[in-house]
Amino acid sequence: MDALKSSGKPFDISKREVWEAYEGVKAKRGAPGVDSRSIEDFEKDLKNNLYRIWNRMSSGTYFPPPVRAVEIPKSSPGGGVRILGVPTVSDRIAQTVVARHLMERVDPVFHEDSFGYRPGRSALDAVERCRTRCWKRDWVIDLDIQKFFDSVRWDLIVKAVEAHTDARWVVLYVKRWLQAPLQLPDGTLQVRECGTPQGSAVSPVLANLFMHYACTSRSSGIVPA
Repeated sequence: MDALKSSGKPFDISKREVWEAYEGVKAKRGAPGVDSRSIEDFEKDLKNNLYRIWNRMSSGTYFPPPVRAVEIPKSSPGGGVRILGVPTVSDRIAQTVVARHLMERVDPVFHEDSFGYRPGRSALDAVERCRTRCWKRDWVIDLDIQKFFDSVRWDLIVKAVEAHTDARWVVLYVKRWLQAPLQLPDGTLQVRECGTPQGSAVSPVLANLFMHYACTSRSSGIVPA
């Protein structure tokens, strides 16, 4: 794959971006999506599969397939299950192209004490920061947003994305991924009206971007009071 930009396409997406996204997806492995195709299956026709993703994304004709819903038992008191959304390998690659574009632009504006879903940061870093602070304060605030990934508003996510990029293709595909249905374990499709599937490649940066505005000044105009 070369690093040349697309020619004669509506959207300026390079083949190099798609290739690097594929390498990232391969490194993380992951389960198959609704098409039951693994990374190994995808690599049997790697060149054509990657070209197909690039061609459709750069021409504006990429439409995501449904996301496979997987029930994961919760370890917290009260039990229950958490629904994870597993995209296909191709869709994870496409999402990673967009996620990397957004991350380059939004990560520098995030708070220095933000550690979740950010490159080069981990839960252990957060624990270390807490350990340092505990010697200075004798109190802690523990908050949990119930069903955040299931209930976050689409219009506010899109508004936040638009504030950080003028790339029309990024906004277009974010909207399409938000609207992609869930395929439940029994095979039925669930149409969604809010939320961004936990487990997809683009959801973490979207969640962090939303929370950045939700937890900072209301004067930003992105998230209403």
